[in-house]
Amino acid sequence: MSDTPTPPATYDDLRAVFVNCTLKPSPQESNTQGLMDRSIALMRSQGVTVDCIRFIDHDVATGVYPDMREHGWASDAWPDEIWPLIDAADILVVGGPIWLGDNSSITRKLIERLYSMSGLFNDRGQYVYYGKTGGAIITGNEDGVKHCAMSILYSLQHIGYTIPPAADAGWIGAIGPGPSYLDPGSGGPESDFTNRNTTFMTWNLLHTARRLKDAGGIPAYGNLRQAWNEGERFGYDANPEYR
Repeated sequence: MSDTPTPPATYDDLRAVFVNCTLKPSPQESNTQGLMDRSIALMRSQGVTVDCIRFIDHDVATGVYPDMREHGWASDAWPDEIWPLIDAADILVVGGPIWLGDNSSITRKLIERLYSMSGLFNDRGQYVYYGKTGGAIITGNEDGVKHCAMSILYSLQHIGYTIPPAADAGWIGAIGPGPSYLDPGSGGPESDFTNRNTTFMTWNLLHTARRLKDAGGIPAYGNLRQAWNEGERFGYDANPEYR
């Protein structure tokens, strides 16, 4: 039994965005969405404001600049439709399927567009994703849950997201062609392993986002790009052998 019968904090001032990187446009059924919905429901039960985006439904250009319309593309939904929701969110969960043991092309496209904004700064002068929390949800019927999650979570922390413990969850069926998560009799929604990991991931995202928000984010010392450019070294000694 838990020593804490109720949540240790409230979370109703937090915002989360879940981005589903399925290859299937709406209204096709998405198994990834089926698993993401479990985490979404738990967050909403705690009062969290949750937005959910099916990335493929939006006319997002390919590239690594904030607005690809400035680089030859006729249209780009990223800066006006997607980025405002990600920018406003305390929590980002990237979800997607496994194909050939790896993330979908749509997942990689999302990571590239997230990277395109990583040179921006927050109101403290830090990189824009500092103070935000990230997680991953993976589904499929072939091996690769940990590999896919590893790639997503590495990418998120590299651009500034804080990754909590156990920040991923997933479900796979039997290796090879077979039932997907939402198929009748798949066992996916009943999997105690998946349900446990999804629950732990969700709460760890909430706890971490709560701590970061209450602390005002990551301390703004030792990580300010402009200060570094101006010569501040935050205690770093470039020539320790001359001490």
